[in-house]
Amino acid sequence: MLQPDVAARIRAAPHAYDRSPIATPLRAFLAVRSRFAEDTLRTAIDHGVSQYVLIGAGFDTFAYRNPYPDTRVIEIDHPATQAEKKRRLAAAGIALPNHVSLIPADLSVRSLGEALASSAFEPQKAAVFAWLGVIPYLELPAIETTLRYIAALPTGTEIVFDYGIPRSSLNFIGRLVFDRMASRVAAIGEPWKTFFTPRDLHRLLSNIGFSAVEDLGANEINARYFAGRSDRLRVGEAGRIARAVV
Repeated sequence: MLQPDVAARIRAAPHAYDRSPIATPLRAFLAVRSRFAEDTLRTAIDHGVSQYVLIGAGFDTFAYRNPYPDTRVIEIDHPATQAEKKRRLAAAGIALPNHVSLIPADLSVRSLGEALASSAFEPQKAAVFAWLGVIPYLELPAIETTLRYIAALPTGTEIVFDYGIPRSSLNFIGRLVFDRMASRVAAIGEPWKTFFTPRDLHRLLSNIGFSAVEDLGANEINARYFAGRSDRLRVGEAGRIARAVV
């Protein structure tokens, strides 16, 4: 998905992109949230689920390396972002697999249910949803609307998402990282808007109708995915990953 010149620069001098103190934990978090979602999908497939929906798919690459030929992958994203992704796929000579559906939709003006109604999604069957890198940028009502739609789907449906905890819940170092990242995203016109404490998030998910929640903070993520590494790749405390089950 990278522009060829960008990919060449990264391959030639990868450490040039890790000079910031927040680069390594951020890279670790971006990688592990996708890994967690795909681990969830693998387990769900073992239990008969055959639908994977990526909300705000961005440049996620799962659909183009999908090892499960019977699994339908549906990518929903803003039309402009999705058009750029299609352009890059074509430029790289990557054909759109038969099991993939790309749905252009601006979910700030169109609901998830409306977007899926125009796709191959089967609402009478359970599915796994991945909603990565999106929730902090949304207002609470929009988050609740999407979660309520998913919670009304068949038993066994799951959603994986990441979220940020409030600045006040972080330690001194965490607040420095938070402030730097918040300034960075605000400067490009995409400010963070919504945060949750784990307690508040669990209460919300329970009230909406989810039956179970798995919620991983830095300690749990690092123990599960980064233990024993010699390169010090670890996540910081600001981001969390959750899985909710219908």
